[in-house]
Amino acid sequence: MTPAVSQTDLILAALRAGEKLTQGEALERFGCMRLPSRIDELHKRGIRTHREMIKLPNGKHVAQYSLAD
Repeated sequence: MTPAVSQTDLILAALRAGEKLTQGEALERFGCMRLPSRIDELHKRGIRTHREMIKLPNGKHVAQYSLAD
């Protein structure tokens, strides 16, 4: 049996593929209810990320994460 892939690993794979993720996208795609916590886990592994506040079509502002350059 192969080990389960963690949410953190799935998020990292998406970020490494050049994707940017918001909390809503992480919840929909990976079932992740606490994206900032998963990002913190990446930071503890030494992986640098970038956070940008973006405005959604509904007018709300949310954090969008990507890998740092």
